[in-house]
Amino acid sequence: MDMPTEMQHQAMGYDRAATMFSPEGHLLQVEYAEKTVKLGSNSVGIVCKDGVIIVADKRIRDNLIAPESAMKVFEVDEHVMATAAGIASDARILVDRARLLSQQHRVSYGTPIDPISVIQMIADNKQAYTQYGGSRPYGVAIMIAGVSKGRGHLYTSDITGNFFAYKANSIGENDEQVKEELRKAVNENMTMDEGVKFVMKIFKDLLGKNFEISRFDVGMISLKDGKLMRLHGEELRKFVK
Repeated sequence: MDMPTEMQHQAMGYDRAATMFSPEGHLLQVEYAEKTVKLGSNSVGIVCKDGVIIVADKRIRDNLIAPESAMKVFEVDEHVMATAAGIASDARILVDRARLLSQQHRVSYGTPIDPISVIQMIADNKQAYTQYGGSRPYGVAIMIAGVSKGRGHLYTSDITGNFFAYKANSIGENDEQVKEELRKAVNENMTMDEGVKFVMKIFKDLLGKNFEISRFDVGMISLKDGKLMRLHGEELRKFVK
């Protein structure tokens, strides 16, 4: 009986290092890390006409945990925010580096950093860990949203270190289902409030009886003031029908 391809790779050791290509040209440790991202809780970002939003499912409903310690939307700078899907501790390291880069830019140049510079640094770090031995790839996808020069920006970096700009995107579990809904409805005239309502409706349909507003963390950055505003808990009630 023929052995499945993945089992053959394991038996021959092609998945023992992030730097070892399989005969088919795959980096198996990188592909395993991508599966980790698919197991992570979902986050959705949208560029709206008046700013950018991120709606993140924390997936934490334990009332023994202090809510402020389980945020899923991270402040990089007052005009840039981030979220992640995958291994949360990996995300924390990358977000801390992004915060440091942002503050160094302000000190050096006296101006706020462009969101694309943040995602470029994160992507460079992630790519390096697919190329050097003795370490594993970052098991996390990072989404960066921010405003710069009067426009909203949304970027996502995958495990390999690639990144793209998006009008709207989803990372984590059920991401393809969410993207299908985004493709149908997202347009350049959507406001931030409309965007949050739309994403909450998607999550309500996906989660069914498991839907609770307490498990969501929302970040909004408007073009008007360029500052991050957080919403969570009962503050989200007005966005749910």
